[in-house]
Amino acid sequence: MSFAIEVEGLTKTYGRVRAVDDISFRVGYGEIFGLIGPNGAGKSTTIKVVMGIIRPDKGRVSVLGVRPGDRNLYRYIGYSPQEKETALYMDLTVYENLKFFASLYGLENRDVLEETLNFVELEDKRDELVENLSGGMRARLSLALALLNKPKLLILDEPTIGVDPTLRIKFWRYFRELVDGGVTILLTTHYGDEAEKCDRLAMMYSGKILKMGSLDDILSYTGARDFEEAFYLLVSQEV
Repeated sequence: MSFAIEVEGLTKTYGRVRAVDDISFRVGYGEIFGLIGPNGAGKSTTIKVVMGIIRPDKGRVSVLGVRPGDRNLYRYIGYSPQEKETALYMDLTVYENLKFFASLYGLENRDVLEETLNFVELEDKRDELVENLSGGMRARLSLALALLNKPKLLILDEPTIGVDPTLRIKFWRYFRELVDGGVTILLTTHYGDEAEKCDRLAMMYSGKILKMGSLDDILSYTGARDFEEAFYLLVSQEV
């Protein structure tokens, strides 16, 4: 397998809305690949197809060499959805959520739970019901759950939304450490500073990929000074 993820000709429609419009991209092993764009660009729909949560109307998707939905695949993947509440049990405490999801992976090591809890800085909320947490804290817990099984592939939909700037910096340092250790990360974001931290980008708008490559490649192609200007120039060509 030369690529961790391969997407070819992916199309997904909802009624008259074409959420994803014939997109193709490949994610290499050991890189951070970002799907970048505003709300409604098709990023989350793409992630859900890659995860096997929804089926595409057209196209081919391969994840770690198999089709999405393969049961054996998920032991190697960590996933944090955009809708953090859907991944969490609201009537359980923070620690109970960690313990439950750890049991699904067959993890009985208490030290792993404590280490993960400390990383997302929720030690003082361990006995708090999830329904009482802020949106940012739920995002932190969702990321913790995605990291529990030490995944080979980490798929993160808006992982830092609602997270304070200091913790966002910490998260990104850790993402880079994971990649340096051989983990592959596919993520979505609409933050320009996070786009600049990705190894490669697919800049999305209205379900299409406008341009793909490293940030330097995109800046060179558009003649822009920074990510925001490059995105503006690319969108201007479409509308």
